[in-house]
Amino acid sequence: MNRLATATSPYLLQHADNPVDWWPWCPEALAEARQRDVPILLSIGYAACHWCHVMAHESFSDADTAAYMNEHFVNIKVDREERPDIDAVYMTATQAMTGQGGWPMTCFLTPDGEPFHCGTYYPPVSKHGLPSFVQVLTAVTQAWTERRDELVEGAGRIVTHIAEQTGPLSEHPVDEQALSSAVAKLRQEADPANGGFGTAPKFPPSMVLEFLLRHHERTGSAEALSLVELTAERMARGGIYDQLGGGFARYSVDVAWVVPHFEKMLYDNALLLRAYAHLARRTGSAIATRVAGETAEFLLRDLRTAEGGFAASLDADTDGVEGLTYVWTPEQLVEVLGPEDGAWAAELFGVTEEGTFEKGASTLRLPHDPDDPARWLRVSTALFQARGTRPQPARDDKVIAAWNGLAITALAEAGTALRRPEWVDAAVSAGAYLLDRHLVDGRLRRSSRNGEVGAANGVLEDHGCLADGLLALHQATGESVWLLEATRLLDIARERFAVADTPGAFHDTADDAEALVHRPSDPTDNASPSGASTVAGALLTASALVGPEKASDYRAAAEQAVSRAGALVAQVPRFAGHWLSVAEAMAAGPVQVAVVGPDAEARSELLSTAAHDVHGGGVVLGGPPESEGVPLLADRPLVDGSAAAYVCHGYVCDRPVTTTEELLDRL
Repeated sequence: MNRLATATSPYLLQHADNPVDWWPWCPEALAEARQRDVPILLSIGYAACHWCHVMAHESFSDADTAAYMNEHFVNIKVDREERPDIDAVYMTATQAMTGQGGWPMTCFLTPDGEPFHCGTYYPPVSKHGLPSFVQVLTAVTQAWTERRDELVEGAGRIVTHIAEQTGPLSEHPVDEQALSSAVAKLRQEADPANGGFGTAPKFPPSMVLEFLLRHHERTGSAEALSLVELTAERMARGGIYDQLGGGFARYSVDVAWVVPHFEKMLYDNALLLRAYAHLARRTGSAIATRVAGETAEFLLRDLRTAEGGFAASLDADTDGVEGLTYVWTPEQLVEVLGPEDGAWAAELFGVTEEGTFEKGASTLRLPHDPDDPARWLRVSTALFQARGTRPQPARDDKVIAAWNGLAITALAEAGTALRRPEWVDAAVSAGAYLLDRHLVDGRLRRSSRNGEVGAANGVLEDHGCLADGLLALHQATGESVWLLEATRLLDIARERFAVADTPGAFHDTADDAEALVHRPSDPTDNASPSGASTVAGALLTASALVGPEKASDYRAAAEQAVSRAGALVAQVPRFAGHWLSVAEAMAAGPVQVAVVGPDAEARSELLSTAAHDVHGGGVVLGGPPESEGVPLLADRPLVDGSAAAYVCHGYVCDRPVTTTEELLDRL
């Protein structure tokens, strides 16, 4: 029976034709395990995951392996991007049992959903110290038959351990000393040669870069800015960045950003667009300006859906081969460009006979800017067009609320600050789509595909990221509807996700969500910001935009949430980047700039200046005086009939200014 055929997840659809009798995660699947008295085999992955494809080809497509799975297990397939709550619970269990995690994740559960054995990828034959998948299946079946009581008891202990290890953090202030200490700790962990932090595999530290930029703006720290500039340039010149089409791969397998894991994720590129646009407007960096523009164009060209939202990712593989679309040999360059331009391009991009990737192929890097811009334009355009004739990676075209919220924020902010109105228009379209399709009976759903909303409810990060995006749209357009819907989402988050009797702490799932063996609550910023930190950031931004009756309440809630992350900030600032960004905005005020004018043309110069130069985390909003439903413009009159800008720090406002020179001085 093909139970995955009607799924809204491309990942589940990839497995719909497997000989494995897959179930989606549902109460009926657990009931089937109880009725048959067999354990559950839970397989979790996502559409762009290379090793998920490998295991699917090696094991889940094999008739004999599938027959064994069908006889001895109830097999459940989960898309981690569609159900991050399920993924979080069993990833915690996997890490507790094995000391590591990853995808595909392979967990064996009791019929009640309690995990008793967990792992990740298993090969079809034993190698590299890993047992074969069939060996694992056989051993689990034997243990379930002969030592079931022991397994069930152990599973109960694992669930108890998870609950004990994932409770709310105690409160610690994130004050000036904490922020300065975080910068110092990041400096110690930084790679002074290649930028970034830590060792391979190396992930783009987008949220940490945003924090360091905000810290530099507020304190003048040259050290913080230097960390940002080094990392931003090294990534932009490396193979992790698509030198022809824009956009970043998920991570680099080496410390020098040469060879990426080729999947391109929406959340990475949204966060990096915001960071590069921020660096561009703060320093005027030519490379940051270029990368911000190319990354935005990548989002609009390759990830935008027909309905106006943004797709989740592009695959790491093309026709089952990792990186096939993106890598080049010297001979391929010559074939497209001719001998002279081909040799020039090979030297420019670091494409060698030996290759930097596999089988003599190289990723494209740009160690230095071309000395002939016209030639560069001709060559890069020809290569990009030629690449377009190659097989292309598959696209996971489900629309995820949280990740679209990140994209909306980045496009709205960057489009306003860098004067690219088409980016703002794209953000508006995405926001309208999310509100139209993902809000069902007043509640937010996690994902949709082809305009059809999925059944999974929104988790905490969906509420925080989308609220933040809608607040960015409120500032970019001056329209009140975005503020209204953002505050509704934040009020739901505070009502439905708060940890009882623990101010400032949040669960990742709502109080009326499906009950799992553990209710997840992870405050850590990893590849994307945590749900709790996004809600804290959106509450802080909203406190600067709503009327006085709500402002102090939202501000206090944001401060309470940030204090819950104090221990995280002190111990592992690399994994608290968004928390630190929120704390910096809090320390700066946040800065508010209200621009009033009789029409858009009269406001445009002051608005552009404010958006370009305001501190990170500050709010900028323009419109006619006393615009209905726009509290920030209330009691802000014109000055002698002319447009005026009001700059406020921590809700204390300077006198209004009417020229860009005066505004820059205020900022």
